Amino acid sequence: MGGKHGITLQFIQPGNPQQNAYVERYNRTVRYDWLNQYLFKEIEDVQDAATKWLWTYNNERPNMAIGGITPIQKLGMEMVSMPA
Repeated sequence: MGGKHGITLQFIQPGNPQQNAYVERYNRTVRYDWLNQYLFKEIEDVQDAATKWLWTYNNERPNMAIGGITPIQKLGMEMVSMPA
């Protein structure tokens, strides 16, 4: 798919989630926080729940890996510290 744009897909070895720890951690968080909590009847319901959860994750949920602030706060701090 990405070949015509010069993109090469590289997959991790099966059974080695530590090779992709950030994505695996995020996937686990998604499952525990909302995906396994509900039974969805329509794909639109899943998309709506995902959008709402992602907004909360980025704007309201403190992340201990970045000092107990939200990702949007972290982004704001990085934008302020960038040279003009």
